[in-house]
Amino acid sequence: MAPYLDSTNGKDTATPEEKPNIYLLEEFPAEAVRYCQERFRTVLPTDPEVHNWRENAESILVRELTITAHDIASARKLRAVGKQGTGIDIIDKAACDERSIPILNTPGVNALSVAELVLSLVMAVKRQLRPISTRQAAGLEVRKEHCSGSMMTGKPIGVLGMGAIGTLVARMFQAAFACPVFAYDPFAPADAWPDIQHARVHSLDELLPHVDMVTLHIPLNSETRGLIGLPQFRLMRKDAVVINVARGGIINEADLLQAMEQGLIAGAGLDCHEQEPPTLEQYGRLWDTGKVISTPHIGATTVETQSKTAIAAMDRVYAHLRP
Repeated sequence: MAPYLDSTNGKDTATPEEKPNIYLLEEFPAEAVRYCQERFRTVLPTDPEVHNWRENAESILVRELTITAHDIASARKLRAVGKQGTGIDIIDKAACDERSIPILNTPGVNALSVAELVLSLVMAVKRQLRPISTRQAAGLEVRKEHCSGSMMTGKPIGVLGMGAIGTLVARMFQAAFACPVFAYDPFAPADAWPDIQHARVHSLDELLPHVDMVTLHIPLNSETRGLIGLPQFRLMRKDAVVINVARGGIINEADLLQAMEQGLIAGAGLDCHEQEPPTLEQYGRLWDTGKVISTPHIGATTVETQSKTAIAAMDRVYAHLRP
């Protein structure tokens, strides 16, 4: 049990002066804010003091706000950076490492929420829900005999990255739709995922020709940027759909547009884009194909998950400051 923590109610019983401080640089769910205030001297984003975080903060919590090397260098009292969610690419890690400041994110906490979005996107793309609903909303007639969506049951799915989210996706599609699972994860041990019936492949090119659905659960880095481009689309089945709930940039978006316009694959579901949030100016031509559904990086934005991930990040910061 952490020092100063009351075992009867989980609240920090330290005096305000003894509690570590934390600056919430963005809005967080009310439940999480109350939890935070029980454990920290909490500076809210509406408090004018929040602008002094570089001078006074022992810890900060962010969700989408970029934290630069200059920010880290200026924050001389900073001991921890809390990050709601998994990705830490908005925070200058090298600058944090130089001062031994940990970036305390919440990997795995949002996994179920993201996995459910994968299912939603696959179903929406395969059943052509966007063009059907858009035409109806515009007052155009949509005759059911002109709709030609496809089913998911028994169709093979390829999962790139079998971490917390990828394994949940594999289990979900296998249990609900009896989908054969093709797994690609070069970093996992040979005996990984014994509870998931799967065919393991050792290259992306080995996976793509055999699946109807491809879903990405890998980080964006120098090796994965543009990993899915025109050569990969040409390997896929004509009725395949690709889903990106990982990071924008893993799919070459210019090549995706070409694949859509040439009919190389059936469609795509994108929760992550190179430009976020996605705009009509940037993505209008892609959306006009009628084969793509875009959402503005909402994988973790459910009511339940937002509270859980914020609280989990607060717990990690608290544990670091009060070991």
